[in-house]
Amino acid sequence: MNMADLSQTQTNIRGELLHNEPMSRHVSWRAGGNVKRFFKPVDLDDLRAFLPTVPANEPIMFVGLGSNLLIRDGGFSGSVVLTTPLLGGIALDANDARIVVAGAGAASPHVAKFAAKNHLGGAEWLAGVPGTIGGALAMNAGCYGTETWEQLVDCKTVDRQGQLHTRTAADFDIGYRHVELRHGRINETEWFVSARMRFEQGDAAVAQARIKELLAKRMASQPLDKPNAGSTFRNPPGDYAARLIESCGLKGFAIGGAQVSTKHANFIINTGSATAADIEAMIEHMQKTVREQTGVELIREVRIVGEHA
Repeated sequence: MNMADLSQTQTNIRGELLHNEPMSRHVSWRAGGNVKRFFKPVDLDDLRAFLPTVPANEPIMFVGLGSNLLIRDGGFSGSVVLTTPLLGGIALDANDARIVVAGAGAASPHVAKFAAKNHLGGAEWLAGVPGTIGGALAMNAGCYGTETWEQLVDCKTVDRQGQLHTRTAADFDIGYRHVELRHGRINETEWFVSARMRFEQGDAAVAQARIKELLAKRMASQPLDKPNAGSTFRNPPGDYAARLIESCGLKGFAIGGAQVSTKHANFIINTGSATAADIEAMIEHMQKTVREQTGVELIREVRIVGEHA
């Protein structure tokens, strides 16, 4: 597609298209570089109109609340699509009141609260996930013994041509914090736009009390008063990343404005002046230290993209 074609096609776009947008405004670490193009669709049809305008060799990234994401200080030379709030709808399925339909931009805690309000149980764990349903699908997010894809009925994805697809778990290789499209690469050739999740009939008061309990536990154990990206590393089999990091004496260790939280060792916080380079250096230092002292290789949950400054 040449530039004339691109300009002509973009006249059909209704959403806001920004250029050289600072991604520090859109990731939960509040650090990192700029993105070439940043698109805020007004609805799903607008998103479907935008995607074919992106040159075939240009990377596309969908971003919700920006947790589990670091954009290097040199920026990202592609297009970012913001899924919140316009892909953030939550509703009950018209044919089955046990199924919640959620847009990719819906915050996971909001889905938990919606399910509880509608007398559904089993969604409470989502209150502990600090991102969106799209992010939860992309990494098979989980906590308190439950994972996203265990409760999925099906989901919708969109490709670069703007075509929608209905997918089920059979279309993916799914593991611990890992989801891969069998025929293509999710987050490169298709992106999640919505999900249908089935829960069980429950008691609203019981579910709401459980959510309140989990949120209080999260507040007490995680450094939510400082910019962070949630858990930095996956838990290795039979152990906890936080325990290993703490055992290596890394709690409170700082590189520039990035610090290993003194509240939860698997969290890196931005104390106010962290660059993406500070955070990435901290991630590498934590991996190296744990490897040398324990023999365990910590695997990142955090996605790192873009160019070094």
